[in-house]
Amino acid sequence: MDNIVLVDSLNLNWLSSSFMPSTCLKKCFNEKKPGIGKNPSGFRVAAKKTSVVVSKGLQKRQKKELSKMLWTEAAIKAIESKAGSKKYKNLWPKAVLEALDDAIQLNNWESALKIFGLLRKQHWYKPRCQTYTKLLMMLGKCRKAEQAGLLFEVMLSDGLQPTVDVFSALVNAYGMCGLFDQAFSTIDDMKSVYDCKPNVYTYTILLSCCIKHHRLDLVSQILAEMTYLGIECSSITYNTVIDGYGKAEMFEMMENVLSDMIDSGTCHPDVFTMNSFISAYGNCGQIEKMERSYEEFQLMGISPDVRTFNILIRSYGRAGMYQKMESVLDFMKNRFFSSTVVTLNTVIDIYGRAGDIEKMDKFFLKMKHQGMKPNTITYCSLVNAYSKAGKLFKVDSILRQVENSNAVLDTPFFNCVISAYGRAGNVDKMSEVFSEMIEKNYDPDYVTFATMVQAYNAKGMSEAAEHFEAKMLSLQTCSGPKLLGC
Repeated sequence: MDNIVLVDSLNLNWLSSSFMPSTCLKKCFNEKKPGIGKNPSGFRVAAKKTSVVVSKGLQKRQKKELSKMLWTEAAIKAIESKAGSKKYKNLWPKAVLEALDDAIQLNNWESALKIFGLLRKQHWYKPRCQTYTKLLMMLGKCRKAEQAGLLFEVMLSDGLQPTVDVFSALVNAYGMCGLFDQAFSTIDDMKSVYDCKPNVYTYTILLSCCIKHHRLDLVSQILAEMTYLGIECSSITYNTVIDGYGKAEMFEMMENVLSDMIDSGTCHPDVFTMNSFISAYGNCGQIEKMERSYEEFQLMGISPDVRTFNILIRSYGRAGMYQKMESVLDFMKNRFFSSTVVTLNTVIDIYGRAGDIEKMDKFFLKMKHQGMKPNTITYCSLVNAYSKAGKLFKVDSILRQVENSNAVLDTPFFNCVISAYGRAGNVDKMSEVFSEMIEKNYDPDYVTFATMVQAYNAKGMSEAAEHFEAKMLSLQTCSGPKLLGC
């Protein structure tokens, strides 16, 4: 079906074509500034003061953003509707190009390909590699590797010579889909093309894809190939690998790469490196190592940012170190670092999990007073906490707030509310929320059905449980997004 979209849109047929030296982290910090002692929990920082942003006219801004979004979607549909006709061959360039750009920005790949097909029919059209690069990157984000391969063939039929950026975008499309054989094959093709050798950007993209798909076994191989070809890593390359090893809890490898980064002499650790380190240690509860890394990076002259503090808050909260968590919040306030939605969502979730409803409500109120817009993550944390505390009337209150807001909901939010009523044995309200979910076109998933099956079984309603159990099993065979129609 996906092939038909591309072939119809472009009116073309498918053309088949089918290192790491180990050094210790400690050597990285052996040159400390004299007179500076360690104070892991002191949060010393030499950052510039940032101005506090005061939210004004929030509702007006939200309405303006919504209006712009609706206008953009209407413009895309207007141009897309002309794609199937043969008579539109001399349209106004600005309208077509803007609609294509908007569709790419929204990752609306089907519309983008239809509009691109219309673009190619225009009398004034001239093929450009930049356009193909943008489309290929979009198809990578949408996990449409086969479509990317087709598009690459279309580019060749347009008589264009692929550039490094085009090839790199194709590598990204294959890599994002976990098709590493095709990705490596594309890099081999690059090596055989004059003036189009893979560069650090190409390999960084491939490394990022390997890490996203947990193929860390390929990382050393890629780095070794870069060394063999004389391609030096950039700061982004090092940070990508450090972050990947950190998330996989491969701490020794993570520290070795940091040593390589410093030894390179051309790339220096930055706040992204710092955040990867403290996040890696904080996520697995190694608080002392997290604090030591925080201190050592500051001694290297690296100042924290808001994300750094969000990581510290989350790590202290998960470790039950609430006093330290709040000391970070106080430090942010004193140094004029503005809290973000992520900051307050983290605190709300931490206190909610701890069962401290009073403090959770306090920070939720603070979020609203500061003009921040709660999102589904906020509401899920609140619903979960109220449900565990047995305060179901508070869940009702949250639903009313959501109904009166313009919050963008999602399936996890409905799952959370369904679970809350299910655990309380209120299957009538649970069914009502499920019906609302379907009415608003949110697709139930495995968690939705499993939760409802458990709730109905607990109430002895075997017939209803069997009905939803069948829906749950159908997920394995249903290919369409509308599960209830299977």
